[in-house]
Amino acid sequence: MLDTSDEYYMREALKEARKAFNADEIPVGAIIVCNDRIIARSYNNTEQLNDVTAHAEMLAFTSATSTIGGKYLQNCTLYVTLEPCVMCAGAAAWTQIGRIVYGASDLKRGYSTISSAILHPKTKVTKGILAEECETLLKDFFLQKRKY
Repeated sequence: MLDTSDEYYMREALKEARKAFNADEIPVGAIIVCNDRIIARSYNNTEQLNDVTAHAEMLAFTSATSTIGGKYLQNCTLYVTLEPCVMCAGAAAWTQIGRIVYGASDLKRGYSTISSAILHPKTKVTKGILAEECETLLKDFFLQKRKY
């Protein structure tokens, strides 16, 4: 039987974050789940695409809405390894996503440093799922960058 727990899906998002790490992108991964099925997978791609908006969440929203054939994701959950930034939280509001689950908090650029009102009022948030693993991947990436 398929494990539908938050940890299971966050591990899937971590797989995406590792792809970003290996592509020399800031290792943030995201997936979107609808009806216990992953409908979108993505990771940060700002360097490869030369696009500051190519965050994992933004790419996942585009993929998910294309998959379901509509712009609203009320019955979906975004799993992302790092707390969404203000841009991504704003986009999440426009999709009316039902739930956001994130791993590591972003104390510098996370949307909650500004206001949780950025999100759609009906969006539920769960934070801290596999936070240590998510943080470690980010720290390892930046430690590696500082070596060079």
